[in-house]
Amino acid sequence: MWFANFFIAGSITMVLPFISLYIESFGDFSDAYVQNWSGWIFAITFVTAFIFSPIWGRIGDKYGRKKILIFSAVGLGLSVFLMGFATSVWQLFLLRLFMGIVTGFIPMSQALISTQTPKEIAGRVLGTLQTGSITGTLMGPLIGGSLADAFGYASTFKWVSITVFLSAIIVTFGIKEINVKLSSKESDYKPYSSKEVILHIVKKPVLLVVMLISVLVQVAHFSIQPILSLFVADIHGPQSIAFFSGMAFSAAGLGNLLMTRRWGRLGDKIGYIKILIFLLFMAGIVYFPGAFVTNIWQLVVLRFLLGISIGGIIPVRIAYIRQEAPLSMQGEVLGYNTSLRFLGNIIGPSLGGFLAGFFGFSAVFFVTSALLILSGFIMLIAWYKYEYEGKHSHSLSTNRS
Repeated sequence: MWFANFFIAGSITMVLPFISLYIESFGDFSDAYVQNWSGWIFAITFVTAFIFSPIWGRIGDKYGRKKILIFSAVGLGLSVFLMGFATSVWQLFLLRLFMGIVTGFIPMSQALISTQTPKEIAGRVLGTLQTGSITGTLMGPLIGGSLADAFGYASTFKWVSITVFLSAIIVTFGIKEINVKLSSKESDYKPYSSKEVILHIVKKPVLLVVMLISVLVQVAHFSIQPILSLFVADIHGPQSIAFFSGMAFSAAGLGNLLMTRRWGRLGDKIGYIKILIFLLFMAGIVYFPGAFVTNIWQLVVLRFLLGISIGGIIPVRIAYIRQEAPLSMQGEVLGYNTSLRFLGNIIGPSLGGFLAGFFGFSAVFFVTSALLILSGFIMLIAWYKYEYEGKHSHSLSTNRS
């Protein structure tokens, strides 16, 4: 599953750096036209993925996650392959829309591994799995840029689709979905309606807050993404802009890669919510000085530290969901969580662009830092009120009796 995630994440990120350049190659368009269409073509995948993630999660819970993974990989491979034959922005837009419908391979793989893993080691296992997609995300843009330079944009899409199809082959022949008896609870294996799943989430305030914070974390993480290269040019100048922008992107990914598994293991030991609260505050504090950097190396160091803190948030969150949701509804619950993340992916770039355009780059860092610290406070209050205080008062009443 690690290798399948590596190929999927690498393949999808391979084509991201040059989509706007690919649009330019369709005709003699103005800069504003290309920028507008780039925004729409990027966003439409997240919009459709936001709608379809819980649906795929529910189907996976009912009929098996392996089948959905194969379907998703084939669908992604087909959409990327056909992008190589696109001759207009509308064709590219519709293919990216279809891509959003079948997107969800990585969250579905997390649901598969989650339901095959005992609760006690879920953080470590999911952290290890996440390093596959992080490694792919780190290497994808570098390989994609090289392929585009060597073979052209259209050919790169066709080459990239091969590695996506390879993930489908890995899952088909390398993965066996076993019904592991990880629990003796009847609630873990009975079927649930969508209404029951939503009620389960709403009745658990900490679980609900963990999922809602997914939006704020993704808004914070993605707010800087569309303007990072412009910010690098602002502090460093136009020399080797692509190289230094890539370095700033990759620094966060490297920090992420180094610490993800360790945060998962720590969560297994001392509690996922405690680690999540710590990481939210840490990410907020690390983001703040970005507004004051004066050279590229300061930015690279801060991006590396950000990667270290953001790196643990996803596996710790999924491990907590694994702990709080019955096994037979976990795919759907993770589907809702993925939907909320995609919502953050849609809002984040728009917010970052708006803040940078009206108030300057520093405003993006201030607002993002505030969002992450606010998330930390919300999580801390929810945990203290509904978990810590509840357990504490329960143990006191037990001692008195």
